[in-house]
Amino acid sequence: MLSVSSFRPPAVYPTLLHCPRLHHVNVSLFCSLSNGASSSCRSLGILRAIYRESEVPAQQLHHVQNQKLKIGIIGFGKFGQFLARTLVRQGHTVLAHSRSDYTHVALELGVTFFENPHDLCDERPEVILLCCSILSARHVLLTLPLQRLEPGTLFVDVLSVKEFPKKLLLDVLPSNLDILCSHPMFGPDSASCGWSGRRFMFDKVRIRNEERCNKFLDVFKRERCEMVEMSCEDHDKLSAKTQFITHTIGRVLGMLDLEKTRIYTKGYESLLNLKENTAKDSFDLYYGLFILNKNSPDMLGRLCFAFQELRKQLLKGVHVVVREHLFENPVTAKVQNLQDTASFHSDVSEYKSSLSSDYSYNNLKLKIAIVGFGNFGQFLAKTIVRQGHQVLAYSRSDYSTVAKELGVTYFRNADDLCAQHPEVILLCTSILSTEGVLKSFPWQKLERSTLFVDVLSVKEFHRNLFLQHLPLDFDVLCTHPMFGPQSAKDGWSGFLFVFDKVRIGTDEARTSRCDLFLNIFSSEGCQLVEMSCAEHDRQAVGSQFITHTVGRMLEKLDFLEPTKIDTIGFESLLNLMDNTVRDSFDLYNGLFLFNENSRQQLEEFHLAFESLQNQLLDHALDNLKQVLILEEESHD
Repeated sequence: MLSVSSFRPPAVYPTLLHCPRLHHVNVSLFCSLSNGASSSCRSLGILRAIYRESEVPAQQLHHVQNQKLKIGIIGFGKFGQFLARTLVRQGHTVLAHSRSDYTHVALELGVTFFENPHDLCDERPEVILLCCSILSARHVLLTLPLQRLEPGTLFVDVLSVKEFPKKLLLDVLPSNLDILCSHPMFGPDSASCGWSGRRFMFDKVRIRNEERCNKFLDVFKRERCEMVEMSCEDHDKLSAKTQFITHTIGRVLGMLDLEKTRIYTKGYESLLNLKENTAKDSFDLYYGLFILNKNSPDMLGRLCFAFQELRKQLLKGVHVVVREHLFENPVTAKVQNLQDTASFHSDVSEYKSSLSSDYSYNNLKLKIAIVGFGNFGQFLAKTIVRQGHQVLAYSRSDYSTVAKELGVTYFRNADDLCAQHPEVILLCTSILSTEGVLKSFPWQKLERSTLFVDVLSVKEFHRNLFLQHLPLDFDVLCTHPMFGPQSAKDGWSGFLFVFDKVRIGTDEARTSRCDLFLNIFSSEGCQLVEMSCAEHDRQAVGSQFITHTVGRMLEKLDFLEPTKIDTIGFESLLNLMDNTVRDSFDLYNGLFLFNENSRQQLEEFHLAFESLQNQLLDHALDNLKQVLILEEESHD
């Protein structure tokens, strides 16, 4: 007779406690098994009840067990290990083989590692998951003992190109093996926090056992991937426009001396992330995307052409500006004198020593006149008005209706605006029109102690321009908000605001007024960065100019648009392009024309692009030589 003291609950015992079918069985009955009972008959009765009610859970358990697969991973490098973690967590049996010895890594992951592919195939895996590199795929397939596999075994590849492995698998594999071509559009870095929302592309090339194929696809569905069924041909067409371009831009950036500076935009930050993520992949992967996707060479040619067109457009812009200065408006042909900054420094010193404190400043709110009331001027005005400052505006175009909606007093005549004696003049004109505005504006009608502020993207050239054209009594504050209407549409918090107190009076009233203006940005959560104009331009060329260059180059590829297989990197490039094209080309032209560091940056980008193309050509020629040598040896 079974004694209660010798009873050990079966392995299924914890499961039974949570089974819905056992709600009518009192939990105290289960507890009595461990606490002891006076009657052995009672114990046996409990056991019979348990096993009668456990028949359904056992069937369910058998069904769950049938959903599990035995999967053999061929190529157990970084990506193979990445997939294995999730496969093991889902309860699948995972085997692995690789040329390198990953025994210890496999043991930690709960994977059985085989040094010999014959031994792995002897385990009769239901799925062979090909995770080798693109360039080694043919060799790996030809060395696998396919005859040891069961008929109906499902072959799955996860390579980044699809037409090539599809043809390879159809040529090499026996007709009794199933083929599923797939491409997880994510990896260990982009999906480090999970696969949810990531795209998984697949093509059922040759499937007889639909049930097994669907079980494998359920691996990704369970992780909430976005499943995209697409032909291998369509995949490669789209991939050349998305993944190959993304890797090309990332590799070109990787050849430049780019680093995170004190001043950077969100767009530049996305480029740095792209550069870092691309660098984590081997050059063989990039070369495979190029040589094994028939659409990639055409895409590389288009990208090259787009860059050349961008350079031509910049040259044309320079030509137009120079003609306007030297021929059409000879009075303004004094640009070369602006580079002589020594005289400006002496003027500033003289100014600071002779300042009088005739300006009394006691208000906590400012009267600010915005000169140039376009997109960016309106963007700043919204926040300045909300903070309670009085805002006036003047622009060549008529923005009176917009100004009224924003609570801004608009003037069609600059003289009328100056007659209001604003305390601050906020210059929001375009880079290229700044000099013309400076020469035509009636500065003499303003108070002699007015604070002049600009928000231009280039600083040193215009700093010198301001010191030459503005009255000596004016205070001068050069600034650059490192954000705009798109990037900061949800608020300014966390964005950088660069400033240089070029010429600020030493008396308390003037310093307080300058600080109050800066407080407009600090109170919105901006990170204020004090930096000289020269240092700003040096750092900005490495961030802002290169960001606009990439965005403008992509704009010339007029076929770029979101696809069903976009990666995170490509999505960031699309966002960058969209934000860039919202700015006028004059802004980009100004960044190039008035920041002497930009010319060098553009040339370095050009050289890096050419170097990358040469690398691809060298690899292709090396491959060709190897093929020719092998053919010659075979003839011998």
